[in-house]
Amino acid sequence: MWGKTYDTSSKPLSMTQPASSGVAASLGSEKTQAERTPVDRPQAPAPLPLRTAASIGKSTRIRGEVYSEEELFLDGEIDGGIEVRNVLTIGPNGKVKANVKARELVVHGSIQGNVEAADRISIMNGASIAGDVKTAGIVIEDGAYFKGGIDILRPENAKLADAKAAAAKA
Repeated sequence: MWGKTYDTSSKPLSMTQPASSGVAASLGSEKTQAERTPVDRPQAPAPLPLRTAASIGKSTRIRGEVYSEEELFLDGEIDGGIEVRNVLTIGPNGKVKANVKARELVVHGSIQGNVEAADRISIMNGASIAGDVKTAGIVIEDGAYFKGGIDILRPENAKLADAKAAAAKA
């Protein structure tokens, strides 16, 4: 009924050829099955790939500015500046000597520089930050090292700070 396609290239049944019933059709030869299979079947869309972060490996060293709209996993070294509009994860081998700005920051390695995160900063066990922090929320696990000042932003203050920063760039 709906979505059926008809094969017009096959010969119509003559009076001497019996029409096949359901069970007999399933027992038919492969040739007749191929003739009955429509050629132009709609294909199912390919599944979307799993969301993964962009990655900077542990043997990579960057001197300069890094900007990313997507999630970023950094396990190498950066000397300069980093701005990520999504989640930035500093891996256990990650060493950053830069000012860092991200929506959310998870640190397993080390950062030397000022850090700003719109949502939250998580400093995990064994990680270190030496610099001032500005964020709406912060988590410092036991065994993490932090040296600097903390400025907790209220949600309305965070929006105002983003608006001022955007106006300053324009």
